Amino acid sequence: MTSSGEEKSPNRAESERQYELRLYVAGQTPRSMEAFSNLKKICEEHLKGRYSIEVVDLLENPRLAKGDQILAVPTLVRRLPEPIRKIIGTLSDTERVLIGLDLRPRKP
Repeated sequence: MTSSGEEKSPNRAESERQYELRLYVAGQTPRSMEAFSNLKKICEEHLKGRYSIEVVDLLENPRLAKGDQILAVPTLVRRLPEPIRKIIGTLSDTERVLIGLDLRPRKP
């Protein structure tokens, strides 16, 4: 039972789930800019009002790569909802990104 006494249906809870995303880049390169643009477009189409994006430039803060074990850039890390998921690249393959964010089921 929730503290407010309000029970949420699974569909409603799913539609209200917040996404905390972190995009790791190395400077404002064309690939980094493309990744951010693609991510923003996907979020606006599929997560409108339910997401936050933090951009981490590893040229300015290289130590931050260690926490999320970043080996390549650009890399998107979905911090919430758990479990943590990572997608490497410019995020131009929308279907792959949606599957990676668990917004679409994987095809068998």
